[in-house]
Amino acid sequence: MIIDKLIIKNYKLFQNFECDLNKDISILVGDNEEGKSTILEAINLLLTGKLNGRSIYYELTPYLCNKTVINDYISELETGAKNPPPDILLELYLQDNEQLAFLKGTNNSKKINAAGIYMHLEFNDKFSAEYLEYIDDSARVETIPIEYYDVTWCSFANETLTSRKIPVNTTLVDTSIQKNYYGTDQYIAKIIDDSLDMKEKTDLSLNFRKLKESFAAEQTIKNINQKLSAKKGIISDKDLSVSVDISAKSNWESTLTSYLDDIPFKFIGKGEQNSIKINLTIESEAEESQVILIEEPENHLSFSNMSKLINKIKDKCRGKQLILTTHSTFVLNKLGINNVILLNNENNMKLEDLSSGTQRYFQKLPGYDTLRLILSKRPILVEGPSDELIIQKAYMQKYDKLPIEAGRDIITVRGLSFKRFLEIAKILNKKVSVVTDNDGDVEKLKRKYADYLDDRNIDIWYSDDENAETLEPQILKVNAAETLNNIFGTSKNKEELEKYMASNKTDSALKIFESELDIKIPEYINDAIE
Repeated sequence: MIIDKLIIKNYKLFQNFECDLNKDISILVGDNEEGKSTILEAINLLLTGKLNGRSIYYELTPYLCNKTVINDYISELETGAKNPPPDILLELYLQDNEQLAFLKGTNNSKKINAAGIYMHLEFNDKFSAEYLEYIDDSARVETIPIEYYDVTWCSFANETLTSRKIPVNTTLVDTSIQKNYYGTDQYIAKIIDDSLDMKEKTDLSLNFRKLKESFAAEQTIKNINQKLSAKKGIISDKDLSVSVDISAKSNWESTLTSYLDDIPFKFIGKGEQNSIKINLTIESEAEESQVILIEEPENHLSFSNMSKLINKIKDKCRGKQLILTTHSTFVLNKLGINNVILLNNENNMKLEDLSSGTQRYFQKLPGYDTLRLILSKRPILVEGPSDELIIQKAYMQKYDKLPIEAGRDIITVRGLSFKRFLEIAKILNKKVSVVTDNDGDVEKLKRKYADYLDDRNIDIWYSDDENAETLEPQILKVNAAETLNNIFGTSKNKEELEKYMASNKTDSALKIFESELDIKIPEYINDAIE
C-alpha cells in the first residue's frame, strides 16, 4: 500500500494544501510553523481515526480549524450573514491495487475514480436551531461551534470506516512526546506491551497482581492499617486502610518502570531515550506496518548515534513507505536529498529530479549544509570561512545588521560542491549568489559556471582582475596598508601584508570582521550583497 497524495483543507496551518508523496521515502523539511508535524498527524488520523492517541470523536476542538478561516467566518457573521461554520476535509489518495478495491470511488474533492480515505468535520444540520441562536449575537462569537459538528470517516466509495476496516497498518513515532504516569513512560510501556505475546502478557499481569496482593500481607502494613482502623468513626464510619490498587485500571503499564543498566528509563539521557523509543518501535511495529511516520529522529542525538539510528531506520523500513520530518542536514543527506519535499507557505516542491551523481555525492558526504540552502530565502555561497567573514563584515557596514537577520544565509561550499548546490537551487527556482575567486583565469571560471551564467536566479560574482586571484589581494587592492596594519596589529608593507593574509586566511578575516574600523569592500562582494 502506497500513499500517492494528501489533501488538507482548513485543518490547522493549512487552508488548501495538496502534496504528492514519494513511494518509498518522503523527507519533509521547512521552516518552523510550516506544517511538517501537521502532515504526519493528518496521515495518521486518516489511517487510524486517532488524534493524540485517542479517537477523533473525543478530540474535537475549535483549534483543529485554520485560524484564518475562523477569522473570516467571524467577520462574515459581523456583516449579518448566516453562513454555516467552515468545514475541515482530509483526504488520502492511495495507489490502486486489488486489496484496496473496496476503498475505490469518486467521492473525493478531485472527483476521480481512485482508492482512498477521507475525513470530513462539518456542521450537523440537526443543530440548525441551536446554531442560529448561537450566532444571533455575532459580537459574542469568538470561534467555531465545534459542539455542533459531525465527523465522517469514509472511503472514496462512501463506505463508513473503522480502524479494523483499513487494511493498512501505520506506525507514528514522535520522540518529543513524554507521557509519564507514576514514574513510567507510557510510550515505552506500550511498545514493550506490543512486543509481548499473549502468554507473556498474561504471566506479567498475573505476577504483578500477586506482587500487589503480597504488599497488604506485610506485617508493617498490617500494623499501619490497624492504627488507621482505630480512627473509625472519626474520619469515616467505614474502616480506612492502605494497600495497592489491584483493579484492572491499575496495570503494570502505568506502574512498572523500564530500566537500562539498572537505571530507571526516565533518568537516562534524552538522546538515549529517543533512540530506544525509535528502535523499539521499528523493531516491534514496523514489521506489521506499511506506513512509518517519524517526527524528527535526530532529537538529542550526537552525530555518531544519529548515523547509527538513520542506518537502522533505512534497514528496518526498507520496502515500506517512510515519511519523516527533520531539521537535520545529516538526516536529509543520508536518506537521500532527492526524497526532500520542501514546505513553504502551503506550497511544496520536490528534489526528485536531482542527477544521480548529486544524490550519491551528498549521501556519501552527508555533512554538507544542504538544508541551509533549501531553507534560506536568498543564500550566498562562498569558498571558505574567510570569504564568509568578509561578506558578513560588508553586510554589517552597509545594512547595520548581519545577513542572517535578513534571511540571507552565507554558506561555505568547497570547490567541487558549488555546482551540486546550484543544481538544488535551480530545481527549487531559488535566488542564489555565488562569490568566488577568479584564480587568475576568468575564462576558465566562465566555462565552469557556463550552465548558470544566463540563469536569472543565479548570480556568479567575481573580479575580472586576474592579477588579484583571491580574496586577500582583492582586499589589499582597495585598502591602504595603514588600515590593515591597524586591524592586524602589524607594521608591514603591502607585499608583506599579502603574504601574512595568505598564510593566516581565517585569522585575518576574523580580525577584520571583529574590528570596529570600517574597510573598503571589493566591488564584486558589494554587488553580491545588494
